[in-house]
Amino acid sequence: MRAGCRVVLDACVLIPLPLADTLLRMAEAPSLYLPRWCQPIMDEVTRNLIAKWGMPIDKARRREEEIRRHFPEAWVEGLDPLVNVMTNDPGDRHVLAAAVRAHAKLIVTYNRRHFPIDSVWPWEIEVEGPSTFLRGLYNLEERLFVRKLDEQAEAIGIPVGRLLRNLSKNVPAFIDYLCDARGIRLPG
Repeated sequence: MRAGCRVVLDACVLIPLPLADTLLRMAEAPSLYLPRWCQPIMDEVTRNLIAKWGMPIDKARRREEEIRRHFPEAWVEGLDPLVNVMTNDPGDRHVLAAAVRAHAKLIVTYNRRHFPIDSVWPWEIEVEGPSTFLRGLYNLEERLFVRKLDEQAEAIGIPVGRLLRNLSKNVPAFIDYLCDARGIRLPG
């Protein structure tokens, strides 16, 4: 991945709060990547936060409003004509259409099987899991990445070790890689 690459974040990586927070904080540095999503992705995020995670409706909607306020350029529109020509999993055709419309080179998702290679290669789009994506960001600008993690931990009032422990639930392979690379031992 190159610096400043457009990346579509699927709903499944925007739902877990520690992971979404990390991904969005990394996106504040445009030298790392430029996030993209569409309203159907954000609708899925909000719907799942309410239905599956028990988040109050007003809090879930406020979260979406804050994301819109901080990343107004990330919203991709005009997907309808593209959705019908996508050949990936029907439930995620809007995600691939958003990537095509945004001229993104990458989709970050846990649902890689919903994007078989024959459905994405004509568009020159790659699909990665969040651990692989975060590893790429770390390798791209290690010092900036670590600074952003420190800022995240400070902003939410927890030690970095605890932040990494929380993230290990969603991106264990990346946290193992980061800890090995930096000689970190997570608190028990």
